[in-house]
Amino acid sequence: MPDTADREYIAAIDQGTTSSRCIVFDHDGRVVSVDQKEHEQIFPKPGWVEHDALEIWANVQEVVAGALEKAKITKDQVKAIGITNQRETTLLWDKNTGVPVHHAIVWQDTRTDALCRMLGRNVGQDRFRRQTGLPLSSYFAGPKIRWLLDNVEGLRERAERGELLFGTMDSWVIWNLTGGVNGGVHVTDVTNASRTMLMNLRTLAWDESILASMEVPAAVLPEIRSSSEIYGTAKGGVLDGVPVASALGDQQAALFGQTCYSVGEGKSTYGTGTFLLMNTGTEAINSYAGLVTTVGYRIGDQQPVFALEGSIAVTGALVQWMRDQMGLIKSAAEIETLALSVEDNGGAYFVPAFSGLFAPYWRADARGVIAGLTRYVTKAHLARAVLEATAWQTREIVDAMKKDSGMELTTLKVDGGMTSNNLLMQSISDFLDVPVVRPMVSETTCLGAAYAAGLAVGFWSDVEDLRRNWRRAAEWTPDMDPAERDKEYQFWLKAVQRTMGWLGEES
Repeated sequence: MPDTADREYIAAIDQGTTSSRCIVFDHDGRVVSVDQKEHEQIFPKPGWVEHDALEIWANVQEVVAGALEKAKITKDQVKAIGITNQRETTLLWDKNTGVPVHHAIVWQDTRTDALCRMLGRNVGQDRFRRQTGLPLSSYFAGPKIRWLLDNVEGLRERAERGELLFGTMDSWVIWNLTGGVNGGVHVTDVTNASRTMLMNLRTLAWDESILASMEVPAAVLPEIRSSSEIYGTAKGGVLDGVPVASALGDQQAALFGQTCYSVGEGKSTYGTGTFLLMNTGTEAINSYAGLVTTVGYRIGDQQPVFALEGSIAVTGALVQWMRDQMGLIKSAAEIETLALSVEDNGGAYFVPAFSGLFAPYWRADARGVIAGLTRYVTKAHLARAVLEATAWQTREIVDAMKKDSGMELTTLKVDGGMTSNNLLMQSISDFLDVPVVRPMVSETTCLGAAYAAGLAVGFWSDVEDLRRNWRRAAEWTPDMDPAERDKEYQFWLKAVQRTMGWLGEES
């Protein structure tokens, strides 16, 4: 541990889906200390997922204190605090007591499916896409607010009287940090607001016509601010007096932490599922190829920067399935060794549409298939097909991005647990025909929140300063015959077609 007695730092809080953590960074963007705590996942009914927001706030305070203690620093050495969060998770709380009126409804929760179909009426899932960049889906926050107002006794009346506040987890944490019932600041940033389905991408303001359609009273909504500015200062607790100076949804924070500040730069986070975002510049590009248009970030009063985003439901989860349900490997790391024991996939393709297909298809009727099986195929070939599934799904999203934007992806910067698999990284580079780069600091989500907060208080002077901090740990370059790539891709696309229409109307 370096001597930290007289140095200055930025702290970042990452309020995630399964845990909350706080990381302290130094001026070089290096991790000084980390503290983390998991919270309970609540499943009241099939398809319903909830969190206890009071438990989360208690954990946030605990990890902040823990990270400062581990770094052996005082609050006076912390120049700013940044926030990044699980996106779309929706909370309503009483502004006079600070008590949530219901558990937070998590982004994975599907209880608003029927409501979304009703809202789509005769237009379908594109009803609000032009204004918001998003398809009508249970994923986003707007329908979740409507569900709470319709289904919890007395909430709609209280909301209309101005007694309730809505927030995604960034708003909840900032409100509590800055004083809560004693003058807490009720804000969100443009990246989180762009995931509610209530913000107009062109004006960056709440869209009155959508609020009316969705029957959400404007009185509950936070003020929309940029991703990098001082919202207020922390009151009480171990950070008393420290400026709260950034908020970014987790995937956007990773884009920012990976320093994807130029048009055409993209990052992909490989975890249970995968999220790929590409910087498209100051123009919001409507997607006609199955992606979502989102705000990438906005620094102070500069123009906002937009991104196209593609999400894959099952990537790391497929490796877990091979381990836990199939017993074909004993640890996740073993899949690479097994896959390397053969030259290729033996003609087998594995499309893991376990819960339907996400981008670019959005087909809820699809289910997983293994195609191309012959007696020749061994478990080693299947292991290879499992890794290739993640690489081909990445290729499909990159193709969709190119179709929508006309931009070529120049480099793919990667982070997340699966990036330790070298064969997978090489396959992605081969299938995309671009370099794949992994950075030294793998905590890119927290780093992005720290960078945005540091910019707001002058700890770093500009994005060039941040680019200089970015250091490469490993790079993979394409090494595949183009004719072979095209042939394999055609087989993959054929396998994807086989997954569709598995569930009929009656299912």
